[in-house]
Amino acid sequence: MSFQLSVLNKQFINGEWRPGKSQTLLQNINPFNEDILAEVNGATLEDIDEAYQASAKAKLEWDRVNPYKKRDILEKAVAIIDSHEEEIVQLIIAELGGTRLKAAFEIGLVKNMIKEAATYPLRMEGKILPSTEDHKENRLYRVPAGVVGVISPFNFPFFLSMKSVAPALGAGCGVVLKPHEDSMVTGGTLIGKIFEEAGVPKGLLNVVLCDIKEIGDGFVEHPIPRIISFTGSTTVGSYIGQVAVKNFKKPLLELGGNSAFIVMEDADIDYAVNAATFSRFTHQGQICMSANRILVQKSIYPTFMNKFKEKVAALKVGDPSDPETVIGPVINKRQASTLEDLIHTGIQEGAEPILLGEISGNLVAPTILTNVTPEMTVAQKELFGPVVCIMTFDTEEDAINIANNTQLGLSGALHTANVERGVEMAKRIHTGMIHVNDVTINDEPIVAFGGEKQSGLGRLNGDWSLDEFTTMKWISVNYSQRQLPY
Repeated sequence: MSFQLSVLNKQFINGEWRPGKSQTLLQNINPFNEDILAEVNGATLEDIDEAYQASAKAKLEWDRVNPYKKRDILEKAVAIIDSHEEEIVQLIIAELGGTRLKAAFEIGLVKNMIKEAATYPLRMEGKILPSTEDHKENRLYRVPAGVVGVISPFNFPFFLSMKSVAPALGAGCGVVLKPHEDSMVTGGTLIGKIFEEAGVPKGLLNVVLCDIKEIGDGFVEHPIPRIISFTGSTTVGSYIGQVAVKNFKKPLLELGGNSAFIVMEDADIDYAVNAATFSRFTHQGQICMSANRILVQKSIYPTFMNKFKEKVAALKVGDPSDPETVIGPVINKRQASTLEDLIHTGIQEGAEPILLGEISGNLVAPTILTNVTPEMTVAQKELFGPVVCIMTFDTEEDAINIANNTQLGLSGALHTANVERGVEMAKRIHTGMIHVNDVTINDEPIVAFGGEKQSGLGRLNGDWSLDEFTTMKWISVNYSQRQLPY
């Protein structure tokens, strides 16, 4: 078994590795040197239909597999990742421009997620409830929701695909996965290969590589999937959610963020600097939980900024295969151009760049914008790259108001020596997650994960993923004969 691109640059439909039926050739491009890593014919609507049909059929077989056997298959997937970890690291570096640090971080998250999902087959519990009628009982059975359509992004694709795929499989569902076109392998076919080798039934998990201009809404509108799990931008997520609901499918949406990282005057400044740097610049800032806005209490602003600028300026930018590199390339030219435009817009609106990073190809060196005010474009938009806004505040109330001045509400962090004050402030910040004396980037396999406002719908991980990918079926039993009125 090998996780080479020559094996993985194909569609994975009904247990077969083959080209798509489209004449459109999809290219897998290394974002650092822009080499073409692989090419594959895209999937058509006919391919997508075949994938969904195969998954629905294989789910019936999966229903009959002993829960302990299901657990063993999922646990085997972890062992496969362990034995091929270096190959997967190389794929993340080549396809995503991820550093070795990022790759190790992502793989660790993936393994923890699968380990949690492996417990789901043994947690399909039901209830027996009393009835208002004599001689009758009500049984509630937890059953798989059906087939799940998963659409994943390019930034942490191995993990953010697996975050839905593994729990859906563990809960007894079939899955059709559509990764982003910039992460077709690490977000898609790599996962297909892992579970194929682990022993899931043929056709249960399918991976379709598509040009969205060709398939349109077909992946979401198809009649078979009961759930559409999407991770990506708020704009696209809003559209997908509307299409899903229109077609009576449940949308699970993990969308964009505009996280605030708040530093109170009593914080450990050196630790806060390190945590802020990690929160913003890990994987080039291409994480939905990244700290877009750093809010610093005015009394410590000069000290914090001197240390923060020095720390950020020292981050090595370059080849992601170099173990010393912290900041590799952003995913493509479009993303680099968008960041360049946002920086220029911020400066035009009055922000001051105390560190202005050079942009060369897809390499974007860090930029720190100060004198940012809440209404500026750079303070309102998600900065999906190594660019950060610095804002100041006077009081706790000011910090809370600035943090809440956004339509997004995914993550955040707050640093203070007074933990309970931090918790009380955190309760008033409108996010799905916020972390006291920690980084904004947190994801744990048994803790509820999700956003508020325009950052998403639903919660994943632990019991919450089990709830999302299953449904409760009511079967009542009458042990007598009911007295009917006519």
